[in-house]
Order: sequence, then C-alpha cells, then structure tokens
Amino acid sequence: MSGARFDWPALMRAGVQGLGLRPAEFWALTPAELRLMLGEGQGPRPMARDGLEALLAAFPDEQEEMSDG
Repeated sequence: MSGARFDWPALMRAGVQGLGLRPAEFWALTPAELRLMLGEGQGPRPMARDGLEALLAAFPDEQEEMSDG
C-alpha cells in the first residue's frame, strides 16, 4: 500500500452498528468482503478526471465581457 490508511473507528461502526456484525465477525472479514457488504460497487461510479475533461471540452465556460458602465 502506498501510505493509504484505514479509518478503523468508522469501519468498525459500519460493520458492528450498521451491519450488525460481532467484533470477531468483523475482524474475520477481508477488506474486499467488507466493501462488498457495505455496498461498494453498487450504483454509478464517481466521475474520473478524463470524464471531467470531456465535459469541459464539450461545454466550455463562456466568458462574458464586462463593461464599466
């Protein structure tokens, strides 16, 4: 891993409170299993940089000239 850190308190709350897991069940899961149980991968994925750049090219900001009066 390249310096990525887990928010263990938030993950524990999601697993124990949100999913109703016992602590031993939570710690027995792999990260992939926990992500699946929490619903990661459901619904649309966030827009990546190339998608944003395509939108910017298709719909550029129009600059209006400002007048002094």
